Amino acid sequence: MEQIDAQHVGEPGFAVPGRRPRRLVAGGWWREPRRVRLVERQPTTHSSGWPRWCTKSFVNEQIQAATVRVFIALAPPDDAKEELAQALRPAYDAYPSMRWNRIEDWHITLAFLGELPTSAVSLLRPPLAEFAARRRPLDLALCGGGHFDERVLWSGLSGDLEELRLLAGEVRALVKEHGVPFMDRPLNPHLTLARARRGDASSVVQAAAGLSTFTGRTWQAERLHLVGSNFGRGPGPIHYRDIEAWSFGSAR
Repeated sequence: MEQIDAQHVGEPGFAVPGRRPRRLVAGGWWREPRRVRLVERQPTTHSSGWPRWCTKSFVNEQIQAATVRVFIALAPPDDAKEELAQALRPAYDAYPSMRWNRIEDWHITLAFLGELPTSAVSLLRPPLAEFAARRRPLDLALCGGGHFDERVLWSGLSGDLEELRLLAGEVRALVKEHGVPFMDRPLNPHLTLARARRGDASSVVQAAAGLSTFTGRTWQAERLHLVGSNFGRGPGPIHYRDIEAWSFGSAR
C-alpha cells in the first residue's frame, strides 16, 4: 500500500493518491475538474422496436403469436373421407415418401386469407356466423384425381359446383367488406391430398392416375369452417385446427 506523508497533507498542490489535486485560490480551495470520457450510448431497442435483450427467435415467436394463417373452408364428413382413404391405400403403399396430408385435415378451401392479425380474425367471426345461418347445405361428392404441376396431388369434386362457386364468391365479398385484404385467386374446387418431395415428379402423376376412376358417395356440406394452420411455424408437419365452425341454415 502506498504511504502518505502526513506533514504535507493540506499543502497547495498536494494530492492524496486516487484523488484529483487541489490548490488554494482567492475565495478557497480549487480542485481540478474531473475529466469525463464521453461514450456513445448503445441503443436500447432493435430497429424493430423490441428491447435489445430480446433474441431474434423470441421476437419471431411473439410476432407469430399475434398472427395466424387463416382460410375459410368446407370439410367432408368422416365416412366420405374414409371412402377416399380406402381408394388411396395403393398410393400410400407405393409412395410413402410423399408428404401426405392427415385425413383429419382434409378440406375444400373457399377463401385463403393468409397471415392475419388475431384481431382481424376476431372481427370476421360474427359476420361469418350470420352468413352461415342464411345459407343452405350443399350436395357434393369426391371424385377422380389430378395434380398441380406434378407437385400437388388432389381429388376433384362433383355435385352443386355452381352453388359452391357462388358460396365462395359471397364469402370472399364478406371478408373484403370487413376490411380484410387477401389475394383473391380463381376458385378451383379440389381437396389437396399430398405433395411431392423435391426432385420427385413421377409419384404425384402416378398417384393421380390411380384415382381416375374413383367416385365417392354424395354428402352434404353442412358447416362453414374458419381454419388456422401452423404453416411456417417450424420444421414439423402442417396441421390445421378449427378456429370456429358454423352450421348452415335450413336443410333442403
